[in-house]
Amino acid sequence: MRCLFVCVLLAAVGCSQAPKAELLTIDKVPDNLMTIAREKLPGVTFDQAVRKSNGIYEIIGKDERGKVREIELSPGGDVVEIE
Repeated sequence: MRCLFVCVLLAAVGCSQAPKAELLTIDKVPDNLMTIAREKLPGVTFDQAVRKSNGIYEIIGKDERGKVREIELSPGGDVVEIE
């Protein structure tokens, strides 16, 4: 009986669908987040974004020299990370 319980538990966990990251066009990123991204990384031309499964937006672009820059923002506008 114990083995059956473990097998059912493993099957349930293995079959769950974890939310995936979603690739977004820049126009789908909330305006308040784009404003913050432009303030924190002036001179960067943002061209793509990802909404991660935890709700964090990763906004990606290039600076004047062509270096890729990224900023991660919470939905509320808090800066999580700048690269």
